[in-house]
Amino acid sequence: MRIGVLGTGNMADALATHWARAGHEVVVGGRDAQKARRLAERIGHGAQQGSPRTAAECGEVVLAALPYGAGQEVAEELRAALDGKVLLDCSNPVGPEFGLLTGDGPSAARRLAAAAPGAHVVKAFNLCHEDVWRMRPPVFDGRPLSVPICGDDAAALALVEELVRDAGCEPVTGGGLERAGLLEATAALFIGLWLGERADAQAIAPPLAYAAGPR
Repeated sequence: MRIGVLGTGNMADALATHWARAGHEVVVGGRDAQKARRLAERIGHGAQQGSPRTAAECGEVVLAALPYGAGQEVAEELRAALDGKVLLDCSNPVGPEFGLLTGDGPSAARRLAAAAPGAHVVKAFNLCHEDVWRMRPPVFDGRPLSVPICGDDAAALALVEELVRDAGCEPVTGGGLERAGLLEATAALFIGLWLGERADAQAIAPPLAYAAGPR
């Protein structure tokens, strides 16, 4: 698979490294050519460096590993290049006091879709710190990490499910893109519990067998 990466930060590094190791063709696109080159060299496995437009044009899947707001701006600039592509959004619009920067408006993923209406936007990989994604693989208590995915296009979802498995995780169907805001709100809740309260967010949900109550 050809994967374009928009961004040169920690999420770009963590996720693209898994995919390059799995044999996918990765092109890192950054406005700062030197940062993009350094990241491509660090990823290795044949990863290439280019401009954001180069990454968007070459990728079947394009990872938007950009801060909230910046992703929408870049998507607007690359709108034509993103037509027909899978645009993978891993951003979290979480602000001060762990609130959602989107407020009562559309989710970050829906805003990205509005900026690039010809792309198939999929939300995933937003619930964990980048160092979790660096693990080979992310397994806890013997169970691979599950990754919820939200999107509207079946073919796009299938490609992202493959990339989730290539990161050593298990994909979980999260519904259509209208549910991406729930993933973003979940991230805000979890980050607030982890960092604000020093609480174990895993402890707030019972095992699946008890999800509908004790039997």
